[in-house]
Amino acid sequence: MGFFEKLKAGLSKTKKALFGGIEDLFKRFRRVDEDLFDELEELLITSDVGVETTEELLDKLREKVKEEKIKEPEEIKKILYAELRAMIGEGDELHLTTTPSVILVIGVNGVGKTTSIGKMAAELKSQKKKVIVAAADTFRAAAAEQLAVWCDRAGV
Repeated sequence: MGFFEKLKAGLSKTKKALFGGIEDLFKRFRRVDEDLFDELEELLITSDVGVETTEELLDKLREKVKEEKIKEPEEIKKILYAELRAMIGEGDELHLTTTPSVILVIGVNGVGKTTSIGKMAAELKSQKKKVIVAAADTFRAAAAEQLAVWCDRAGV
């Protein structure tokens, strides 16, 4: 199992929130209409999929609905999942070819960066790599402390 595959498995909470929301959304709709697309847009954006990616996904879904005359929300859900899989792709192995190597983690608030850093640190430590972690979050209270807890768990 590759590094990113392990990391992806470790981020199942985020995945469950997004995909659980998608499942709930599509259970509530009996037909394909603009309300469904509006709620899907809101769900994707609030799940930090990103505005541009959300718009791209919705454009593709609307196009498929029109081309294939789709009437069932369940069909749209299948297409959405296929599009998301195509965008994300399969994880690649992390190849740290220089010493030292630097991994910079950036993203919007609340998407699991600190948790991911802790999990990456644990994985790299299990590969007998020397790991140093530095917090750079200047806006969130206790960010460095939370990172320290994750690093303690990882033995870093």
